[in-house]
Amino acid sequence: MQLALGAVYAWSVFRAPLANALGASVTQVNLAFTIANVTLGVAAFVGGLWLARVGPRVVAVTAGVLYGAGVALAGVLGHDLALLYLCYGVLGGAGIGLGYIVPLATLVKWFPDRRGLVTGVAVAGFGAGALVFGPLARALIVAHGPFVALEVLGALFLVIVLAAAIQLGDPPDGYRPPGWLPPALAARAPAPDVGLAGALATWQWYALWLMLFLNVGAGISIIAEAVPMAQELTGADPARATALVGTIALCNGAGRLVWSALSDRVGRRPVFAALFVIQAAVFALLPFARGYHQFLALACVCLLCYGGGFGTMPALVADYFGARHVGRIYGLMLTAWSAGAVLGPLIVSHLRDATGEYTRGLQIIAVLMLGAAILPIVLHAPHRAAAASRRFARARRAARLTGDSWA
Repeated sequence: MQLALGAVYAWSVFRAPLANALGASVTQVNLAFTIANVTLGVAAFVGGLWLARVGPRVVAVTAGVLYGAGVALAGVLGHDLALLYLCYGVLGGAGIGLGYIVPLATLVKWFPDRRGLVTGVAVAGFGAGALVFGPLARALIVAHGPFVALEVLGALFLVIVLAAAIQLGDPPDGYRPPGWLPPALAARAPAPDVGLAGALATWQWYALWLMLFLNVGAGISIIAEAVPMAQELTGADPARATALVGTIALCNGAGRLVWSALSDRVGRRPVFAALFVIQAAVFALLPFARGYHQFLALACVCLLCYGGGFGTMPALVADYFGARHVGRIYGLMLTAWSAGAVLGPLIVSHLRDATGEYTRGLQIIAVLMLGAAILPIVLHAPHRAAAASRRFARARRAARLTGDSWA
């Protein structure tokens, strides 16, 4: 299911063919992709709320219908830019957002003992979508043009997502893998089970949102500008620059699996701190990459980190707030995806247009990544803070009864 939804990352294959067919600029055509990313974040939140009421299957089926129909209708009606925006951007983006949250919210309930690994497996599929469907889309475009390609892919996505959707369901209440004891129970402490309102009442939710936002903004700035950046910085020819897209898509998918699995062993916070520090170094070095292979290596490291953020964050949210309401809580948090998808490329492309080079924008993102590394260092679980606050209040009341100075 995630593999089909992740085909949205193959959008760059359609940019030039659609622009030529419509007689429009690449910027105008790319607005459909931007709208899809913005709609995705909003729809993920709606899907998280709806998921709690009707279960994963209904939401996933709806996602498949919207996504498949949106992409197919973009092929049928997309000869008009406004209808392309509506079909691909709004309908398709809504389907992606609804569908993206379902496997994550479902899997953390089935695999509480391997949250990082299982969410990494799921979102690795999303990250690898361009690797699988990019070549297919390119072949269809060459043979039949971009509009027929969208029609065929839309029908294919509809079948794949619906086939996956009917397999999904929540585990029974109180489900626990055989032989596994929840850490909170082992420590004789209550497991976190926080609703959306409770999560929004903590500063940790906003810190997690900011971490996801910064990680997305950095990674998408590379995804959006990979081809022209490789050509300008390294002098790569169009064929080599285009081949770069498939390679970084593979790293995007691999990062979601590798970093999330590592987080089960070393912890989520150390993983996020490492992601930000590594990206700070990558963006600082990118302006000096004059060889194609140097640029490719740095871009791959960046996309490994980008994918790692998506793979690790759902598990971190479930750790902090519990798995029961993770669909709602993480669904709203995915608005950070929408915001980062707009801001990251805007920084790089705007400063490129203003200064005539990529250096300034890359340096700004390097500084942002270095500052972001502070967030996971100061972060701690909300229920621990609440427990500490309760212990402090009890100590103060006891001190007042005895006449001692509680301070």
